[in-house]
Amino acid sequence: MENFSLNPLQEVLFSSSDPAISRQISKWEKGGLIRKIAPRIYSSNFTDSPETVIRRNLFLILGKLYPDAIWSHRSALEFQPTASGHVFLTYTYTKKISLPGITLRFIQGPGPVEGDNVLSGGLYASQLERALLENLQDSRQSGGESKTCPQEDIENRLEQVARIKGEAGLNAIRDRARFLAGQLSMEREFEKLNKLIGALLTSQPSRILSSPLALARAFGHPYDPERIALFENLFIALIQQEFPDRPDLNTSSLAFRNFAFFEAYFSNYIEGTEFELEDARRIIDTELPMPSRNEDSHDILGTFQLVSNRQEMSQAPQTPEQLLEILLYRHKVLLSTRISKQPGQFKDKNNRAGDTYFVDYNLVRGTLIRGFEFYQALAHPFTKAAFVMFLVSEVHPFLDGNGRMARVMMNAELVNKGQVRIIIPTVYRDDYMVALRRLTRQQDPSVYIRMLQRAHEFSAAITGEDWTAMKNMLLKWNAFKSSDEAILKFTID
Repeated sequence: MENFSLNPLQEVLFSSSDPAISRQISKWEKGGLIRKIAPRIYSSNFTDSPETVIRRNLFLILGKLYPDAIWSHRSALEFQPTASGHVFLTYTYTKKISLPGITLRFIQGPGPVEGDNVLSGGLYASQLERALLENLQDSRQSGGESKTCPQEDIENRLEQVARIKGEAGLNAIRDRARFLAGQLSMEREFEKLNKLIGALLTSQPSRILSSPLALARAFGHPYDPERIALFENLFIALIQQEFPDRPDLNTSSLAFRNFAFFEAYFSNYIEGTEFELEDARRIIDTELPMPSRNEDSHDILGTFQLVSNRQEMSQAPQTPEQLLEILLYRHKVLLSTRISKQPGQFKDKNNRAGDTYFVDYNLVRGTLIRGFEFYQALAHPFTKAAFVMFLVSEVHPFLDGNGRMARVMMNAELVNKGQVRIIIPTVYRDDYMVALRRLTRQQDPSVYIRMLQRAHEFSAAITGEDWTAMKNMLLKWNAFKSSDEAILKFTID
């Protein structure tokens, strides 16, 4: 067996049929420079366990000891040992070999073909289409000892291809797999794969599918699985806590309208639509836009039109379809004059904020529908408000106006149950944005929940039928200042 140039400092060395190499290995072992960690395998690492050394150098070891072996079957899809430590390889014989921490399961079969991937030295890995065929073979074992992964995993992989590459991606896999099936004598496995792809593309019955992801695509509502996991994380954090009731004290029409003014003002300011307070008040009172800022003026008018309408803000969705309808209607009102932003329509291209990419436009409806399942299971008004706000913010279903829509949906939940609405003042913008980013990027809902609770407590103190008195309260509490000028400070008398 050919070895790379010997060096006692290499972490992994191999025995050899070459007498000179064998003598050198033996000399180093007796001299305490290396140790034997498995049959034919030596290491200069005396600190880590043999299991750790083997795992770290597994591709190198397999390539040296079993040239032209193929990392195959479930291992070629999962690219790691199973929970019970099994790795599956296609080779010239069928055999089970134990190494520290790893059980090698050799399956006799065809060698590498064009398109299989080179991993290390003489080791290959099955190309995707070959791996899919291998995983549709029959297996006598189950769990971590089965050479094939569950069919649900295969469906999820195919759905991922459809999500990223569309129908063309699935058809390309089918065409390549059909060709390989003839080379590898896997015609029966190809027929299984062909039916799964057909079901995803709705040209075959969907009853053969078992994965929720695949079924959702087959029924026309594909969704973003990573976002659903994130929504579940937030749902669990919300449902495990108790939250206070904060009944709305702005019950009169005038007090409700006063609060709505500042709600609309700050919601637009936080998105960069900035007006002097008196200019914003004049726009809302007269319903006339500033000639020099027609679209911006209509943004604040549209927001105010929604949040000042108690009847509209009392509407909460009871079904996934109603959620979509409410979102589309409110967005149409919100951005009525920004025709280029397609008011009342979900986005038709992808959007992002900095290096954060939002849900793919093809997955918007399905992701909202799946997210609704968590929303529906929440009971307390604050939990529903916090959840739906993040749902809309994270999906970002529109070309523009997503932040304002998220806050409108949040406050509609609170109005629906007679609770105080939440204002995010300018001074609190950074806290708000940091909390959202932390939940999105670090899957940590705690900061987000604390942020909204504080904003809710602050908002509960904003009361009264006197607009000027309400403005003075907000001035006193630094609401109009930027976060680098002051912090939010408020008192409840």
